[in-house]
Amino acid sequence: MARKMTALIAGAGAAALVLSACSGGSGSGTAGGGSSSGAAKVTSIKLVAAEYSKDHTAAFWKQFADKYKAKTGITLDVQVVSWDSIDQQSSTMIQNNNAPDLLNLNVYASYAKDKLLYSADEVLAPAIKADVLDAFVKSGTYQGKMYGMPDLSSARALFYNKDLFTKAGIANPPKTWDEFEADAKKIQALGSGNIGYAMPLGPEESQGEFSIWTFNNGGDWKTAGKWSINSPKNVDTLTFLKKLSVTDKVTQNNPGKTNRAQAFDLFKSGKAGMVVGFSPLAGALDTDKKVNYAVAPMPTKEAGGTPQTFGVTDYLMSFKKPGNQAAVKAFYDLYYQKDQVNQFIKAEGFLPVTKSGLEIFASDPKLKVYLATLPNIHLTPTDDPTWDKVKLAVQQNIGAGVSANGDPQAVLTALQKAAENGG
Repeated sequence: MARKMTALIAGAGAAALVLSACSGGSGSGTAGGGSSSGAAKVTSIKLVAAEYSKDHTAAFWKQFADKYKAKTGITLDVQVVSWDSIDQQSSTMIQNNNAPDLLNLNVYASYAKDKLLYSADEVLAPAIKADVLDAFVKSGTYQGKMYGMPDLSSARALFYNKDLFTKAGIANPPKTWDEFEADAKKIQALGSGNIGYAMPLGPEESQGEFSIWTFNNGGDWKTAGKWSINSPKNVDTLTFLKKLSVTDKVTQNNPGKTNRAQAFDLFKSGKAGMVVGFSPLAGALDTDKKVNYAVAPMPTKEAGGTPQTFGVTDYLMSFKKPGNQAAVKAFYDLYYQKDQVNQFIKAEGFLPVTKSGLEIFASDPKLKVYLATLPNIHLTPTDDPTWDKVKLAVQQNIGAGVSANGDPQAVLTALQKAAENGG
């Protein structure tokens, strides 16, 4: 879940992590060194965590590190890193055989393929694994074993500006693509700088924007275990998005270069009729109180279709290092306590990853539209090691398909070939 945040180092109780092997016995060995029953117990382990917000992320890990130390006697050194740079920083660490003990990232399968990670069987209590929502167990599983332990989740839905809908004479949110297109045109026709739809197909998270649209057209990234990026359904989807931008002109300028945060800002300004959003956007809108909005399921290509939601989870993966297995297991034991994992998720404005968390969050009526679909959430193929590279290629290139000279078929075929060649 790429977030445009500034890197922040957790202080005192979660000392800053240098990009080097773990101290106190956890690590001059390589990431693939494995756990050894004869190895000395570690006195410290290190976590590289993604920064979801300036206000909450470092504060959570600070209190967590304090509790972890009190419970285990082991120091948890934490470095909180911006989403802008965590991919590059963590990749460099691992390539230099200086992997952290734990890493919070949105991909894991390539590390599992290289046998660098502990499986859930080695470090996750059976009761914890049983509590994780089935969709996230599946997304975190590579070749029959779970390696990606989810930290939080999000699900997407259609946000619409109720005041702009009223001004444009639209009574209800669209249920089909034809209705969506007609509504976007009516809002665009209001003038005064209003746009029908804020479309983010820029490099921050274009795979998410494309996913939710193509999922609602029966498309997907893989079909029957094989890459299907340039399938007719996917080409049809990108062609429709180009039509919204180039022919209908109901989006902002240059949607292929617009990132999610910029699209959200357009909606928060009250000038966009619709945007695909998630619970943190709702939190910001509720705080600002400037936009009279509502949330609805995504429209489907065909009438009577079942709306699909695109979901995301990030992972807390653990690297095999001499003597760190018990300390890593203790980390998970504490993190998945209800007062920890759900505290973190609530503070950051996201959705639960456990069945018990689903029950806790169900009391919030504003989350109903997301929670109803969470158990059957539709995710990208994070269980395929190639996805790590395919995702980056999609982020950098799929936006070209909605430019004036863009060729949706050619763009998706190039991505298909890249995927078939290993990214």
